[in-house]
Amino acid sequence: MSALIWQCQPFEELTAAQVYEMLRLRSEVFVVEQRCLFQDIDGSDAQAWHLGAWQAGRLMAYARLFGRGIKAAQPSFGRVITAPAARGQGLGHELARQAVAACERLWPGQGITIFAQSHLQAYYGAHGFEPVGPEFMEDDILHQEMQRKAQP
Repeated sequence: MSALIWQCQPFEELTAAQVYEMLRLRSEVFVVEQRCLFQDIDGSDAQAWHLGAWQAGRLMAYARLFGRGIKAAQPSFGRVITAPAARGQGLGHELARQAVAACERLWPGQGITIFAQSHLQAYYGAHGFEPVGPEFMEDDILHQEMQRKAQP
């Protein structure tokens, strides 16, 4: 199998094929697998940087990243996905490391806020995120705001 190629680019630099693959994977995981009916195409993609791990033209892992003031007061990332075919190989943790590194590169010294599904608190905790405030419901799934302090 070919190696993973990581890319992080703003929406306007994505090709039509990349956008299609991004939306296909998000629909496969969030809508079909998680059985969550929600408006995935929410008008925010054009404001985001899109981080993906590509292998032979397929998107294996993905997250979208936002500068401060778009989704939270700090930079943030969300829509974190590992393709079903790529699970169990540590790619999810590599995706979290890549997302944190990209946020720190794009918006240095600002910290990061995420809105994680509550059952993933330990996963994000392993990457320096701590819970903030009470849990809340979003799209019928329990979530937790989490923050990672700015790194010197």
